[in-house]
Amino acid sequence: MSDIDEMQTLRALGRNAKYRRLSVRTPDGVTIAVQDWRQKGSGRDVLLIHGFSQSHLAWLKQVSGPLASEYRLVTYDIRGHGESDKPLEAHFYREPERWAGEVATVIQQAQLTCPVLIFWSYAGRIVLDYLGHNGDAAISGLVFVNATSRADATVLGPATSLLRAMTQGDLATNIEATLQLLRASTARPLPEDEVRFMLAYNMAVPPAVRANLTGRPADYDATLRRIRAPVLAIHGSEDTINLPSMADHTCATVPNARKILYPGAGHMPFWETPETFDRDVGEFLRTTT
Repeated sequence: MSDIDEMQTLRALGRNAKYRRLSVRTPDGVTIAVQDWRQKGSGRDVLLIHGFSQSHLAWLKQVSGPLASEYRLVTYDIRGHGESDKPLEAHFYREPERWAGEVATVIQQAQLTCPVLIFWSYAGRIVLDYLGHNGDAAISGLVFVNATSRADATVLGPATSLLRAMTQGDLATNIEATLQLLRASTARPLPEDEVRFMLAYNMAVPPAVRANLTGRPADYDATLRRIRAPVLAIHGSEDTINLPSMADHTCATVPNARKILYPGAGHMPFWETPETFDRDVGEFLRTTT
């Protein structure tokens, strides 16, 4: 069941975008905040899912850019993040069926028709949990954006050590680790106003939620091999969180997957090079049905 608010306006970093806010409730009772950026005449449905300790605001440049005028973009705050409910018990985050139910609920209650899923970083786990339980028959395409598809030393970079520090209850330690991860997420230094913006919504995530997200098994190869929907893997060459070998693994395991490596970009290519990212995603969307 969903509740729909009136149209609202997001104003941040000199950008404006209008959206309608929906509240949906997952099968396990978690209320999820969804944002529908549909514009007049916008086309097919696209669901964007953010990563660890982030929020829907990570997609600011997409929802206020050319993709939003061509496609119906929908974002949401994953459980424990942003404006969604933040239960602290570990089982809400460590059981794959809960993530599968969350994605399925958003798709159903936002009335998305055969959407393309675009998902970043930790959201690779979330989408693969969904696919493991539901398959991809109701999905038109998948865009892995520096997205997790396994978790071992061959694909994880040195900056992942900061994730553990971000789970500490000591506020000063927590803030410093979060700042370090944000600065490690791009190949070029972020402007200070963008750092402040990102730090604010990262700090909305309780340390206990972050701790519950870490160390979860990532045995997704069987699910990857079953994917038949078109797949695009976009990855920054300078990512020190999920190494470019993560995209190599995804493309080697998924039938007919295609990779685009962004030279000189880090963990957030959609933020560092939004024009290139939007162009490549737009071309992918136009070739999928």
